[in-house]
Amino acid sequence: MSAIFSDFASGTQRFEINHSKGKEHNMRALFIAGFMIFTGTTAAFAQDAAAGEKDFAICKACHQIGETAKNAVGPVLNGVIGRKAGTYPGYNYSDANKNSGLTWDEATFREYIRDPKAKVPGTKMSFAGIKDEQKINDLLAYLKQYGPDGKKL
Repeated sequence: MSAIFSDFASGTQRFEINHSKGKEHNMRALFIAGFMIFTGTTAAFAQDAAAGEKDFAICKACHQIGETAKNAVGPVLNGVIGRKAGTYPGYNYSDANKNSGLTWDEATFREYIRDPKAKVPGTKMSFAGIKDEQKINDLLAYLKQYGPDGKKL
């Protein structure tokens, strides 16, 4: 008999297949297990822009976003996803940031926001980072709403 075990709290899933039931039964068990893994993974990485707006509150100390945003302690974050690091007009970036060669895609942003100084040694950004994966997902959803002009897409 096949059995599928799932612990969504920890994100672990496993399945066992009894080879005595035949190939069709085993394929069905593999399909069900794959589906459970896929749905569990997508649910864990869902992005919520409204929650991201709340999470952005910590960023507001230094950054602005939206149509009226201006550079402050940190640069404007309009259209940040897809932008080359160190290029927002009128902001005085550190040499480390300007010369990092980074382009802000989701993967790069995730790594950076967890520990900015580890990703870009010498950055001016004095921030310990965000370790909570769901908060990072939500923050990305919030940031991706804004185009380079600060208008919501």
